[in-house]
Amino acid sequence: MTKNTKMPVRTCIGCKCKKPKKEMIRIIRTPDEKIEIDRTGKKSGRGAYICGNVKCLDIAFRENSLKKSLKQDIPLKTLDELRKAFLKNIGENN
Repeated sequence: MTKNTKMPVRTCIGCKCKKPKKEMIRIIRTPDEKIEIDRTGKKSGRGAYICGNVKCLDIAFRENSLKKSLKQDIPLKTLDELRKAFLKNIGENN
């Protein structure tokens, strides 16, 4: 990487910390209205970023930050599935 190349920075919707995009987990609302984790960071859809920390995910759920960022109501079943996928993605097995 050259000196002039800028690293994209994103803000966590949980703790509001700014971190390099590569360190964040992207959650998207796909064009067909499904909510899922985007492991590639390149899928089309409206996205929100969360640190790889389950506390940030809990804050985002509790304060409805995810719902606001994705501009869509999210059913409890989907939130539960998302939490399981998030934990699997960060390597926890709760």
